[in-house]
Amino acid sequence: MAINLYDQANELESALRQSDEFLELKRMYDEVNNDESASKMFENFRNIQMTLQQKQMSGEEISQEEVEQAQKTAQLVQQHEKIAKLMEAEQRMSMVINDLNKVIMKPLEELYGSMQK
Repeated sequence: MAINLYDQANELESALRQSDEFLELKRMYDEVNNDESASKMFENFRNIQMTLQQKQMSGEEISQEEVEQAQKTAQLVQQHEKIAKLMEAEQRMSMVINDLNKVIMKPLEELYGSMQK
């Protein structure tokens, strides 16, 4: 009997949305967004991150000034209690996703790993 992978993926999505890690991330995200100063600070931080990431991906050089601005902004953001907690929740969620990705990729790794022996 064939398994519909998309049905399984949708079940995984549902489970992920109900996980403690996601619920905590959502709670912290809402807290930051409900605090005007935290929300603006976090949005500015995200914009700087995205700009630098886009430059890096397109092969543009990132100036020392941009690096310093990003570092200063990151330090400020990490000092804000609500944003720091959000970032910790993001990190935990990222670890869960990485772990799930390892599980998903295991059959391919086993298949191709056995070919190297």
